[in-house]
Amino acid sequence: MVFEILLGLLLGPAVLGWVREDDFIALFADFGLAMLFYLAGREIDFQAIRGTPIIRAGVGWAVSIALGLALGVLIEPGAGAVFVGVALASTALGALLPILRDSGMLGTRFGVSILAVGAVGEFGPLLAISLFLSGRTPLHAALVLLAFAVVAGVLMFFAARGDGVRLHRAIEASLHTSGQFVVRLVMFVLLGLVALSIFLGVDMLLGAFAAGVLGKLLLQGASEREAEITEAKIEAVGFGLLVPVFFINTGITFDLASLASDVRTLVLLPIFTILLLVTRGVPAALFAPRGSSPRERVATGFFAATGLPIIVAVTALGVDAGDLDSGMAAALVGAGLLSVLLYPLVALSVGTGNPRRPRQESNLRPRD
Repeated sequence: MVFEILLGLLLGPAVLGWVREDDFIALFADFGLAMLFYLAGREIDFQAIRGTPIIRAGVGWAVSIALGLALGVLIEPGAGAVFVGVALASTALGALLPILRDSGMLGTRFGVSILAVGAVGEFGPLLAISLFLSGRTPLHAALVLLAFAVVAGVLMFFAARGDGVRLHRAIEASLHTSGQFVVRLVMFVLLGLVALSIFLGVDMLLGAFAAGVLGKLLLQGASEREAEITEAKIEAVGFGLLVPVFFINTGITFDLASLASDVRTLVLLPIFTILLLVTRGVPAALFAPRGSSPRERVATGFFAATGLPIIVAVTALGVDAGDLDSGMAAALVGAGLLSVLLYPLVALSVGTGNPRRPRQESNLRPRD
C-alpha cells in the first residue's frame, strides 16, 4: 500500500504528471475500493468478536466520534465540522486486514480484538455517512437505510440457511476451468449489493461491506481444498488487481497543490495526523480487552488510528456539498496517507517487537 500510494503521487500531476485521472480510472478505482470493503466484510468473524470485544470496541468508537465532532467544531465551525469529525473517527479495516494476515496476527487473541475495533471503526462512519451526510433528513435517511438492511438481511438469512451442496458442486467443477464460477459469483454479489446501495442512495461502501458478509455465508461449508483455492482466487483478483488501483489513484488524485498553497492547510497536515491518533487511537487503546499488556494497548491505538478509505469518501462528499474546501480535504486525506504509511509499522514494531517477525496464529479468543 505504501508503494502504491507513493507510485500514484510520483506518476500523477503532483510530481511527474504522466498519469491523470479520467472517468475510466475513477470507475476502476471505485471498484477497487468496493472490493477492499468486500474483503473486509468477508474477513469478519462475528462469532469471535461478538459480546465483550464488540461492546468495548463500540464504546471506544462512541468516545472517538464525540471527540471528533468536538474537534471538528473547533477546526471547521459550521457544516464542515461533521465531515471532519467522521473522518477523524474512522479506521481503515480493509487496509489493516492484509497487514494483520501477513504478520500472522489475524488468528491471535490480539488480532481478533483489532478486528472488532476495525469493524466498528469502519462500519460506524459508514452509518454516519448514510444517516447524516447523504443530503437527506435523518428520518428519510434512516428509512432508506432500513430498507437496505432488510433486503441485505433477507439475502443473508437465506444464504445462511442453504445447504450449498449444488453451489459447492458447481464451484468444484469449475475451479480449474475457464468457467471460474466462484470468481464470477463473487463479482455478481459485489456488483449486485453495490448497485442496490446506489439505487437506494446509501453509500456504496456499505453495500460492498454487506456483500462481503453475504459472500462469506454463501461459500460456507466448503471443503478445505475448495476453501483454500477459492480464497486464493478472490484475494488474487482483489489484492492483486482491483485494490491496488484504488491506492494508486489516491496518490494520483492527491491535491498536493492545494495543500502546499496555504500555510494553514499545510500546518493542519501534521495536526490531523496526530489528531487521528488522539481521537481514534487513544479511546481504542483505553477500551482494549481487559488483560491487554501495555504494548498491546499501544499497538491497538496505532492500528485503530490508521485511516484512509473512509477519509477519502467523507472529504469527497464534503467538497461536493461545498462544506469543505479543497485545502482542508487535502490535509485530511494527507493525514490519512501518513497514517497508512506510519502507524501500522509502529503498531507492528510495538506489538511484536519486530515488524518483520510474524506471530504464530492461535484460536484463542479475546479475554473479557
